Amino acid sequence: MTATEYAVETRELTRRFGNFVAVNKVTIEVRRGEIFGFLGANGAGKTTTIRMLCGLLKPTGGEGRVAGFDIGREGEKVKRHIGYMSQKFSLYNDLKVEENLYFFGGIYGLPERQLKAQVNAALERFGLSDVRQEMTGRLPPGWKQRLALGSALLHEPEIIFLDEPTGGVDPLARRSFWDTIHRLAADGKTIFVTTHYMDEAEYCGRISIMHAGKILAMGSPTELKQEYNLPTIEDVFVNLAGGRS
Repeated sequence: MTATEYAVETRELTRRFGNFVAVNKVTIEVRRGEIFGFLGANGAGKTTTIRMLCGLLKPTGGEGRVAGFDIGREGEKVKRHIGYMSQKFSLYNDLKVEENLYFFGGIYGLPERQLKAQVNAALERFGLSDVRQEMTGRLPPGWKQRLALGSALLHEPEIIFLDEPTGGVDPLARRSFWDTIHRLAADGKTIFVTTHYMDEAEYCGRISIMHAGKILAMGSPTELKQEYNLPTIEDVFVNLAGGRS
């Protein structure tokens, strides 16, 4: 695999846990500046895949590159070029909003002057300035979501991995979040997002449908609906995965 126009590229990426194959020969290519949706039911293997791509879990087979770096051998370099927002948001509830941002900025190694500027910019960008001194644990889920995304973007990564980022938030917060994602993509960021909400596929440029560790289909939402002659991505998913064990 060589450097290409792809921000994320895998070839038969595999992860086993003993005899259980969680991710089974997954091959994907995500273009720079693309919003790529990784769809599948809970337990499909989405989180295991994203953890490998983020350099948090080593593959047991196949290969992959993120931001030009090998995910198996150059995990630390991968981490410096990506932002990662986990499905649990990974925030510290006993810290204030502002303190969480400073904490994560410190992890990314931002110099003090730059860190202060980036924290203030994140507070403004995500509408958190008025709650900067609030305890994070007291925030509604939609506000925690904003804070988690702001924390993941402090070091201005080129690629953003979002693992089930809209779980547990209300529909209005979900839509607002996707508006933010589209603005980030318009600014040139590559977005790789996992979700089990089939309607969110419509917000992506391309999607893959995953089931039991395997990719069943890949393409734009329009292409997949046309290919299977079905009105919604949920219908496509049920058609592909519904009868599989």
